[in-house]
Amino acid sequence: MDDQSEEVRRVREAIAAVAVEAAPAERARRLDEAMEAARLEWRRRRREAMQEMKDGGMTLREIAKELGISFGRVRQILADDPDATPSEE
Repeated sequence: MDDQSEEVRRVREAIAAVAVEAAPAERARRLDEAMEAARLEWRRRRREAMQEMKDGGMTLREIAKELGISFGRVRQILADDPDATPSEE
């Protein structure tokens, strides 16, 4: 099994383990909490990896080409702060 498949398997097992014994509504709430936490961690780690590429001397266009995404998306991700609290309007 390759590393990616192993990572996917572990993520699926972790999701399946969330609140297994809980009532459906509680299980749904806990899954939502886990999904939000995972989403923020994913954004943070993706941004860190891309910042490392930039700090290593790659241009935003080179990063975009390497990752198969647009230049604008790279710029957007690098400008994103997953730890920032959204402002209320």
